[in-house]
Amino acid sequence: MPQPNCNFELEYRKQGYQCVAGVDEVGVGCLAGPVVAGAVIFDLKRIPDGIDDSKRLTAKQRESLTVTIQKVAVACSVGIADVEEIDRLNIYHAARLAMVRAVNSLSMPPDFLLIDGRGKMDCPVSQLCIVKGDQISVSIAAASILAKVYRDNLMRNLDTEYPGYEFAKHKGYGSRLHRILLQEKGPSPMHRKSFSWTPV
Repeated sequence: MPQPNCNFELEYRKQGYQCVAGVDEVGVGCLAGPVVAGAVIFDLKRIPDGIDDSKRLTAKQRESLTVTIQKVAVACSVGIADVEEIDRLNIYHAARLAMVRAVNSLSMPPDFLLIDGRGKMDCPVSQLCIVKGDQISVSIAAASILAKVYRDNLMRNLDTEYPGYEFAKHKGYGSRLHRILLQEKGPSPMHRKSFSWTPV
């Protein structure tokens, strides 16, 4: 399967945009924990090797690439929408809020956004939505890696704060183990009240 490339980034640079950022989120389908977004601007002459959709990489590969991305990127950041915001806004709008926060946290403001998925962001920056963008655009893929590593670390910390739910194992996704523990213990404060889950 081909790896993401910088064709979209090059195209919009040719159109006159100077800072093209890739944006992606993780944690939309989880039963617990926040949704996290990443944003990355690359110097297209300094693209790290091995960048791919975060779902196609191992945890060790993602962690190693995160260090490299943070070293070589022109700018990179993450944004979070917490459980209360997910329940109040719904997961779609909360994910977009996390994306806006990630973009607003970049040390260099972008003038064009490449966004994974179909929904545009509520911000005054020109943007393009790309379905499965994390498999196509190197900037979006890098954003997905940053967001995934950041969120996985958050869930490991929540595993210590809320023992017995095995957050470190399933990261809040609706695995069989997670649903069994929910059935036994009931929801924690980190569980999304607006989400339904199927008992085992």
